[in-house]
Amino acid sequence: MAGPVPRAALACALALGVLTACSAEIDAEGNDYAGDYSRHQPLAVVGYPSTGSLGITQEVVWRIADGDVDGLASLVSDKQGEDIPEKTAENWVNAFRKGAGGSVTAEFYDEGSYRQTVVLYLHNTGQIKELYVRAVLVDHKEAWLVRMAEADPAEATAVEPWIPKTPGELDSRVPR
Repeated sequence: MAGPVPRAALACALALGVLTACSAEIDAEGNDYAGDYSRHQPLAVVGYPSTGSLGITQEVVWRIADGDVDGLASLVSDKQGEDIPEKTAENWVNAFRKGAGGSVTAEFYDEGSYRQTVVLYLHNTGQIKELYVRAVLVDHKEAWLVRMAEADPAEATAVEPWIPKTPGELDSRVPR
């Protein structure tokens, strides 16, 4: 005989299952933000990112840390040539994977409503990486993506002379 207690337990179990399925936070592209967030160290931030520039920067760091060349290459803002994004992604993963897996500070320069220069400081390795991120329209929706045009490994690891050695040395609001 099924009484009120087993029915209530069944209802609770079904409700929990529905809530758990809804909380996975997997977006239309198959990205698992909550899973990525829990598997990586938090990103320290200096400057003034927008929601979009912060999100794409975090995604770039995660893909590098995970060694996900294809996932990283898929974040390209515009194709510079036939296989340049893939070569760039491979260069970034090879050069920065160890550092991206540890403590990282992202310094955001300029105003970030539609594009932003970002400098990553990879503290475990002492490496520095400059990114250019921007908003683009994809299927009539705004998406933030990253410029990937560094098919030469030396170019991928070069540090521009204006970039400070430690985060926060320059006023992030000053245009570069």
